[in-house]
Amino acid sequence: MKTLFVLVAAVAAAVAVHASPIDTKKAVAADKALQPAAEAGVAENKRNKKSLEWSSGAEFGGYASGFNSYDSGLTTASFGGLGGGLSSGLSLDAGASFGAGYTSGWSGAGGWAAPQQPEGVWQKKLVWKTEWKQIWRTEQKQIWKTEWKKTQVPVQKTIQVPAWKEVQVPDWKKVQVPVERVIQVPDWKEIQVPDVKIVQVPYWKDVQVPVWKEVQVPDWQQVQVPVWEKVWVEEPSHGWGPAQGRWEKKLVWKTENKQIWRTEKKQEWVNKKEQAWREEKHQIWRTEKKQIWVPKKIQEWKEESVQIWRTEKKQIWVPKTVTEWKEDVKSVQVPAWKEVQVPDWKQVNVPVWEKVWVPLPQKQSHGWW
Repeated sequence: MKTLFVLVAAVAAAVAVHASPIDTKKAVAADKALQPAAEAGVAENKRNKKSLEWSSGAEFGGYASGFNSYDSGLTTASFGGLGGGLSSGLSLDAGASFGAGYTSGWSGAGGWAAPQQPEGVWQKKLVWKTEWKQIWRTEQKQIWKTEWKKTQVPVQKTIQVPAWKEVQVPDWKKVQVPVERVIQVPDWKEIQVPDVKIVQVPYWKDVQVPVWKEVQVPDWQQVQVPVWEKVWVEEPSHGWGPAQGRWEKKLVWKTENKQIWRTEKKQEWVNKKEQAWREEKHQIWRTEKKQIWVPKKIQEWKEESVQIWRTEKKQIWVPKTVTEWKEDVKSVQVPAWKEVQVPDWKQVNVPVWEKVWVPLPQKQSHGWW
């Protein structure tokens, strides 16, 4: 009975795999990262196939034929045989009729084999992969190029050139020689002689001059002086008695003569010393000039002949080193630019054909449930 339940569960799993729909477009557009998983599944199925082929043909005949048909595509006949076996195995006579259908996919001694894989085909898919490609880039490289250039090279050369040399030659020259001579010349001498001179001499003289002096003289002035007087003030009567009143003090101003001192100016005569001038005779010494004769040395010029040395120029020849320019060819290094090819790496997209597994749509199976 336990074996029957296991068989029913296996058949139900196979029918579910067979009846599941597969979208072909999504499978074709799947990423290439899923291809290794599919290839791994295919390899696993092949190993299961080999393991089934190693078993006896009587026990695993039905499933061996089913895996062999997987390589070329599952057919309706293989699933039909499986259905027929299941229908015959689920009859009332479980012991006799189940064995005929059970031999197609189930072994009582070996157990349950691997599940059946969906059908599909291998197709080529064009994908673009990024690769590094070596290219040659043109660059400018500085080099030094040898060029021949005409230059002027200095050359030293000795030549004879005329020159003038100063020499001393004797000569006679007439010159004026100074000679001193003593002579008498007139001169003026200052002498002091007595004389009388009238001069003005200052002296002090007493004179009377008028001055004004302020003096105090008595005088009378009228002033207002406050005085308290006693006056009678009547009170108003009320009609039934005599008039009444009282004495009160009242402040009044009275005119009085008051003596004051007034300042006046009075003329007086005072003595004052005044400076005056009078004539006096004084003896003085007057300077006068008197002519005298004094000796004086004078210088006279006398002509004489003296020997001198005169400078003359004499022409001579002297060596002289001069610089001449000679044309010469010289090699020089000048910078230049040269195009060179240098390797470089560039990322490029290259088309690659990859093998992808595309599952085929499965047909709907009409089972018994």
